[in-house]
Amino acid sequence: MSKPFIEVAAGLIMQPDGSLLLAQRPADKPWPGWWELPGGKIEPGETTLQALARELKEELDIDVTVATPWVTYTHEYPKNIVRLAFCRVTGWEGEPTGVEGQQLSWVKLDGPLSVGPLLPATEPPLRWIRLPDRYLLTSIGSNNELSNYLAKLTRALQDGLKLVQFREPGWNAESEQDVYTAFKQIVELCHEYGARCLINSCHPEAWWTQADGVHLRAADVRNLAAAGAAIKEKAPGLLAVSAHTVADLDAARTLDADFAVLGHVLSTPSHPGEPGMGWAQFASLITDAGLPVFAIGGQSAATLEAARQHGAHGIAGIRQLLT
Repeated sequence: MSKPFIEVAAGLIMQPDGSLLLAQRPADKPWPGWWELPGGKIEPGETTLQALARELKEELDIDVTVATPWVTYTHEYPKNIVRLAFCRVTGWEGEPTGVEGQQLSWVKLDGPLSVGPLLPATEPPLRWIRLPDRYLLTSIGSNNELSNYLAKLTRALQDGLKLVQFREPGWNAESEQDVYTAFKQIVELCHEYGARCLINSCHPEAWWTQADGVHLRAADVRNLAAAGAAIKEKAPGLLAVSAHTVADLDAARTLDADFAVLGHVLSTPSHPGEPGMGWAQFASLITDAGLPVFAIGGQSAATLEAARQHGAHGIAGIRQLLT
């Protein structure tokens, strides 16, 4: 017998200091005493954001003023299947109150949670939301450019950059050792400023464990997913993937990736003469990605808000994130 399928809008209500609001399920509901993100069922004819605003008014007596779509994730419980449309809520009027008698708690995400247990479907978004919203891909090119690049990267790290990918497929080097030396310098610099550095899968597997995770090229994602490979055994830490299609995103989910990068969205110098997919297609492709997705291609601080409005977790880029 098939299980009931429920569509839900859930809000990650975030304060400027990064605190997140959780609610405890009342005693008269399934999973009593467990903690979850506020929200509820999407009614026929409602958009996700309309349903979220209505539910948060009913549950918390707040009026949502700023909310953006984020990750849609499907979770199977023993008695039903829930498709959760998670949204980030950063603006509201009123003080959140447990209208239904439920307990509320503002929690910090930079350490162990002060409440629990969490509903199983609440655990992934609390992990994903800790990801930074900017993701820099290196483009150094040669030993001659390394010193200048390290200076630029230092300024970006000082300005708050927290996630970097070492990606140098076209490095003009006399030996692989030159590339490895640069890789180690980038990792050390990132760690000095509390940032994480992933390594692209174009580089030798022997290097992967020395980074904070690995970023798989789209072709590698498809091949590994088809083979059922346990990639996280080779590369502990974050697992990221490059994607261009829904099939790529499906493969990323099969590999239990932490996030994906999809593009290119806008015109970019790295793809001359090739128009980007545009924001509408980007939003359509990530509808059921089931994990956070960064937009890449023509991205900068000026496009971050547009990216969020179209469901992106954040932006990824090569040049504009260094300025």
